[in-house]
Amino acid sequence: MTATHDPVDLVVHADAALIDGAFRPATIAVRAGAIAAIEPLGSPLEGREIVRLAPGEVLIPGLVDTHVHVNEPGRTEWEGFASATRAAAAGGVTTIIDMPLNSIPPTVDPAALARKRVAAAPQAFVDVGFWGGAVPGNLGSLRALHDAGVFGFKCFLSPSGVDEFPHLDPAQLLAALRELAEFDGLLIVHAEDPAVLDAHENDGGTSYARFVDSRPPEAELTAIGRVIDGIRETGGRAHILHLSSAAALPLIAAAKAEGLRLTAETCPHYLTLDAEHIPDGATEFKCCPPIRDEHNRDLLWQGLLDGTLDLVVSDHSPATAELKLGFDGDFGRAWGGISGLQLGLANVWTDAARRGIGLERVLGWMSSGPAGFAGLASKGRIVVGADADLVAFAPDAAFTVEPAALAHKNPVSAYAGAALTGVVRTTWLRGIPVGDEARGRLLERAEDRSTA
Repeated sequence: MTATHDPVDLVVHADAALIDGAFRPATIAVRAGAIAAIEPLGSPLEGREIVRLAPGEVLIPGLVDTHVHVNEPGRTEWEGFASATRAAAAGGVTTIIDMPLNSIPPTVDPAALARKRVAAAPQAFVDVGFWGGAVPGNLGSLRALHDAGVFGFKCFLSPSGVDEFPHLDPAQLLAALRELAEFDGLLIVHAEDPAVLDAHENDGGTSYARFVDSRPPEAELTAIGRVIDGIRETGGRAHILHLSSAAALPLIAAAKAEGLRLTAETCPHYLTLDAEHIPDGATEFKCCPPIRDEHNRDLLWQGLLDGTLDLVVSDHSPATAELKLGFDGDFGRAWGGISGLQLGLANVWTDAARRGIGLERVLGWMSSGPAGFAGLASKGRIVVGADADLVAFAPDAAFTVEPAALAHKNPVSAYAGAALTGVVRTTWLRGIPVGDEARGRLLERAEDRSTA
């Protein structure tokens, strides 16, 4: 903790601020976009702007969402950098890392990454980093994309749903892990086994239960087992994306206990929704892997509490209303993906509070945890020297989700009509409230290589 009595840009007085993993009264000073001092509440600091949080508001670090599909360029009608980053800020998210698909071209080489940067730079309202992709066609040349600053490489072990981003077969998975191990690159994996999916394929239709049957837990278990075998053989590191099936938790826990470099995430929709309450034909709930039953959901929460799961991130995967809802409720034909970037914090906090889980734990999974995972040392914490990415959050304030009122480009939400608790009042990016000017920066893998 460093004190300063020189004039600063912003002073925030908060009855409760999340500092060192616990809430306590504090006065936060911001200079040149960074936290300059943390002092006892009411300290007489002089600042160009002085903010006193209202009763019932707490000061938290901006969230870091490492799993966001922005889709620009190429499918900007699904979402784009302007709408996605506005939605992020409205939900208390100050940093996102964009997935290499479903943009066209996908981010599988430095030229495609450069196109993403050009698209994002003038319209990012929060900070944006980028994942690269590992596909059959770029194996053997991943180092160039790594050196260009991507945070790691996403792959699918089953068809991705878009032709321009094919999946890796078992031999290619091993080749990718071996190649990345040479420079300690990270592989992040959509882990579903295609043979299991093929064996359980059905005729689709409007039955949600039949859709879940077509993507059983065995698909995740088999694929995750293959990833674990691969990192054991190569000495590489990997991350399991959007874990849906709690049946895989023991497998992940055992790999960690063995000392393998494996991490795993789950998503708000797996923690807050359940198959028992999804109506037939309600394709706004379709995602892959699928939302499973209530007991499975409870076990995922336990996996977070015991440390088997490391992160909670959105897997914001939007599409147009026509693609999500335009097939008469046929789960086999509708696009899969949950549009939840703006609602992640409120969704998880609402359920966490019901379970007696503190907000500080939630923020560990959604802010400091993802920041540490991505190597963003200046993000996700209220600490002297960190970026002043701050959020005034009212944890007891209630609201009802109205899709048309969200900043997402398409007004489709699995949470329509949900009564949630937790409202973002103000989001500051490096000490400046997010407003009508796009001030976000483009981030590279090493924090000190970020570019304005």
